[in-house]
Amino acid sequence: MTKLGCSILLLLIISACAHQPDLAAEEASIRQADAAWLAASSAHDLDRTVSYWSDDATILAPETPPIIGKDAIRKYVSGAFSAPGFSISWKTDRIVVAASGDLAYSTGTDRISAIGPDGKPAVTDNNSVAVWRRSPDGWKCVQDVMVPAPKSK
Repeated sequence: MTKLGCSILLLLIISACAHQPDLAAEEASIRQADAAWLAASSAHDLDRTVSYWSDDATILAPETPPIIGKDAIRKYVSGAFSAPGFSISWKTDRIVVAASGDLAYSTGTDRISAIGPDGKPAVTDNNSVAVWRRSPDGWKCVQDVMVPAPKSK
C-alpha cells in the first residue's frame, strides 16, 4: 500500500471513530430529561409534561385503549392532573442506548395515586418501559408502556 493509500485509510478510520456517539453521555442526557419530566409531572405542569413525548408517541396504560399522538396524550394527562388526589412518581432503573446513539429504552417502576370513585385513595404500581428517540430538541419518549406490577405478599 502506498503512503497516500495508508494516509487515506487512516483518515477514514479517524473519521469513523470521530462520529461514534458517546453512549454514556447520551444515557446521562436521557436521565436528565427523565428527571425534568418527573419534576414537571409532579408539579402538574401540563405543557412541560407533555413536551417530553414526541408528536407521534403512544402510551399503553393498563385498562386504557392506546393513547396515540400528542393531542390525545395532552387530553389524557390533563384528565389525570384534574383527578382528585392525582399524583405520579417513577423510578428509572436502567437505560440502554443503541449503538447508533439515537434510540434508547428505559425500564423502571411507577406509582399512580388518586381518589377512587368510592372516595378512597387508590394506588396503582406498574412496571414500565419507555422508548426514547433523540430529536433536534432533545430526547423524547416515543413509546410509554405501563404494566401492572405483581401485588406484594
